[in-house]
Amino acid sequence: MFAAIPFPNLSPEIFAIDLFGMHFALRWYAMAYLVGVVIGWRLSVMALRRAVLWRNDTPPMSPDDAEDLMTWIILGVIGGGRLGYVLFYKPAYYLAHPIEIPMVWQGGMSFHGGFIGVCVAVFFWSRAGNRTLSAVADMLALSVPPALFLGRLSNFVNGELWGRQTDLPWGVIFPSEAAQSCPDLVLACARHPSQIYEALLEGLILGALLLWLAFRRGGLRMPWFLTGVFMAGYGLSRSFVEFFRQPDAQFVSEANPLGLYLHTHGYGITAGQLWSLPMIVIGLWLIWRAHRSPAA
Repeated sequence: MFAAIPFPNLSPEIFAIDLFGMHFALRWYAMAYLVGVVIGWRLSVMALRRAVLWRNDTPPMSPDDAEDLMTWIILGVIGGGRLGYVLFYKPAYYLAHPIEIPMVWQGGMSFHGGFIGVCVAVFFWSRAGNRTLSAVADMLALSVPPALFLGRLSNFVNGELWGRQTDLPWGVIFPSEAAQSCPDLVLACARHPSQIYEALLEGLILGALLLWLAFRRGGLRMPWFLTGVFMAGYGLSRSFVEFFRQPDAQFVSEANPLGLYLHTHGYGITAGQLWSLPMIVIGLWLIWRAHRSPAA
């Protein structure tokens, strides 16, 4: 017997206002990252106020500095996320339509691009203030999972980034026409709620592990350790979920020759797995390096 969960009656908008012929809306996706940034900032402040957690009992900055850093982080997320989407998913399209690159309101962001943007922002912010880059990076690794958790939940609310077809009892019947385009469709097309899988692995479980390592196991006293755990943990989690997540259509389109080639000749590798591989390798190397350098 076919068993599945109907998609709940959720609106992607928290509230909306029509004013002067224009539609203004506050969406769950935007709210998720705003709340995630605030939670991450509070976690950073909590860690900075406990000097005993840090190498040589010296936090890398004051709690007030963390607020200034968040501004740089937001710019890195937006700039890197958009450029990552342009370069990783639809380079041919945006090469032909460069005026659309800054139009972020049309949609199209990449986590891996946003991650690179944050790395660049943190590097220059740390250099400008003569702060220890490893300590700043470890603090940020601790604060990112809440935004990932809430962001993936908002992906579910939006009915986007759904998974592959499944007959498991927790499969979800997403309402969009694209989600219902399943081969050999008999009744309704149920798909893996891959957004929930990612929220649990990348946000809840990885976040809990990082908190335990930082506050109970002296993780912040080992330079680059938490950064390595975050990178390897995210890369492994994302790569695993990609087995259940529907491959990104932009990645395998003619607008992305690399993605189309890998989809045809790459033994089924997806965009998320391709861009996660460097994170896994670098993350494992950072963990190894942190254990080679004894903590103070």
